[in-house]
Amino acid sequence: MRTLTILGSTGSIGRQALDVVDTHHPDVRLGFLTTNRNAALLAEQVARYHPYGVAIVSEDAYRIFREISNFDGPILCGTDGILDAAAWEENDIVLSALVGFAGVAPTLAAIERGTTIALANKESLVVAGELITARARERNVPLLAVDSEHSAILQCIVGESYSSIEQIILTASGGPFRTYSSTQLMHVTPDDALQHPTWTMGAKITIDSATLMNKGFEVIEAHWLFDLPPERIGIVIHPQSIVHSFVMFCDGSVKAQLSLPDMRLPIHYALTYPERRPTALQRIDWDHLRVLEFEKPDPARFPCLQLALDALATGGSAPTVLNAANEVAVTAFLQRTINFPQIPRIVEQTLATIAPSPLTSLEDLTVLDRCARQTAWNIVREIQLEH
Repeated sequence: MRTLTILGSTGSIGRQALDVVDTHHPDVRLGFLTTNRNAALLAEQVARYHPYGVAIVSEDAYRIFREISNFDGPILCGTDGILDAAAWEENDIVLSALVGFAGVAPTLAAIERGTTIALANKESLVVAGELITARARERNVPLLAVDSEHSAILQCIVGESYSSIEQIILTASGGPFRTYSSTQLMHVTPDDALQHPTWTMGAKITIDSATLMNKGFEVIEAHWLFDLPPERIGIVIHPQSIVHSFVMFCDGSVKAQLSLPDMRLPIHYALTYPERRPTALQRIDWDHLRVLEFEKPDPARFPCLQLALDALATGGSAPTVLNAANEVAVTAFLQRTINFPQIPRIVEQTLATIAPSPLTSLEDLTVLDRCARQTAWNIVREIQLEH
């Protein structure tokens, strides 16, 4: 038996991971399940899946959970509780499915314990890629990609010589506004942006997909996961979301990983890597698959992508500021405080305000993240005053 702790079990990836474990992995026992504030769903998960323990960030949600659940295992509270769950000595693998900067410290805590990481929290590598990958190498901890694109790359390079990789190419659906003009983008609403054409995801990542910031984040993630310079990481828009990524080799050959858009497959692969095991997941219907389209992304209409690429090129603190400003901008958009094109404006102005600097510790990252968020909220308020 292997023990799996899921950080963020009440989110989209966490819920799908529980389904994968329940359906396909009788050899996996659940360690801790964690949530930020969704006490009701966590109580349902505990009753159904019987984990060893739980951890809840919100003190209010912690009190609610204790009132509605008769769970008799460990119940941890606060950010320290999440860190303790991540670093629990009996973990064999930790699935980091938290959203945003919140995933950085728990991921590092699990690495310090020497636990294999299944990484669905791409922001950890955006914000702290150098720190996390360096520490993982020192501790000999595998970082297994759970993003569909990075899982696809991992699947394509198994058995290949690393020196033979010429380029990796990430695919992007293009989101719900792929064909929109700049004028049309001025009028989209959060409800419009949350209607992703091919994937079912949480709100934050769905908005990031609509702005293409998510794809910029994935380039940064790929840079750290596969130790490739940015110029060897490409992007193509692929609306059908069937091809999840390509790898081009030095002889001109290209490998691709294809499957229906279902996050349960990369989750399953991370839990079985480097082996493959059968699943009952839906297969591609080749009789009805008629078209696979590919096109270049348009950074003029979706400037978040270029902002992410520029932050990677700048290095140091720039990706940390990028992520913090983006989290603030997405929150403001979901609150209907700003419009869709103002998301990249807030990110760009925050990056221009905070000069890039080296980052050497989690403490540095935390201080900078707080500063960047405050700067971004100040810009949001300035935008509100304009109107």
